This record gives sequence, C-alpha cells and structure tokens, in this order.
Amino acid sequence: MNNIQFIGSSDAKADSKGRVFLPANFRHVMQEAGEESMVMRKDVFQECLVIYPETVWKEQLATLRSKLSRWNRQEQQIFRQFAADAEILTMDTNGRILLPRRYRELAGINMDVRFIGMDDTIEIWAREKVDVPFVNPEEFGAKLEELMEMGQETTL
Repeated sequence: MNNIQFIGSSDAKADSKGRVFLPANFRHVMQEAGEESMVMRKDVFQECLVIYPETVWKEQLATLRSKLSRWNRQEQQIFRQFAADAEILTMDTNGRILLPRRYRELAGINMDVRFIGMDDTIEIWAREKVDVPFVNPEEFGAKLEELMEMGQETTL
C-alpha cells in the first residue's frame, strides 16, 4: 500500500503547447514518496483528467485485473479500454507536464486548469467547470453527516 496523499487544490495555466506546471505541493508529495513516473488518463466518470503516481497506477491496474477474467471477452474489452486510455507523463526539469491535445479535448480543457488532490491521485479540471461547488453546501453537510453517522453507536 502506498503512502501518498495529495490534498488541496491549485490553479494553473497551460501554455500554447499544453504544458502546465505541476503544483509545487504535489511535486513535493511525489518526491517524498520517491515517485518519479506518473500515468494520466481521462476519469471514468467525470470530465477531468487523473494523474496516478506509478505505484498507484500499478495498484489500480492490478485491482482491476484481479476482478476481470482474461477469458471473458467483455471483461477483456473493459481492461483493454482502461489501459489503452492511459499515457505515461514525464515532468521536465522545470516541473512542467504536457497535457496532450487529445486529453485536453476529452476533458474540455483550454488554458486555465485546476489541480485537485484526491488522496492518492490528482485530478485536472478545466477551471470554469469547478468554479462552482461539486455539491450544494447544505446537501454536502447533510450527506456527510449521514455517512459519518452510519454504523456509529450513539452514546450520551
């Protein structure tokens, strides 16, 4: 199990070639964990990109592989799609990564992006898509309360 944890968010601007600086706090987490390689793919559910440190990617791939049979045509297609939509990212000496045009188009990213730490991965969003909360604040509080109370014994 990895010891990587990305938290917080940071705004950045991609240049005309699609290069963007990986936020310093996220670079620091990668360095502390001894991670040198990253893998990027479009998120399965959302219109954003996901960066996986290499060890996290390998764990995710192994977990998915363990749930799918190599001898089932449909399951093999699911695994193939997941793996084929990924690309190895390399960071240049200045701390920039290249977001290839194909991926920028998949996520609707132009120039302004927001990096969001999602525990052991980093999401990259078009900034205008995340300028509003993902969940209404009242609904968020109520749902969080409900989730945190599940299975809890009440003691007075």
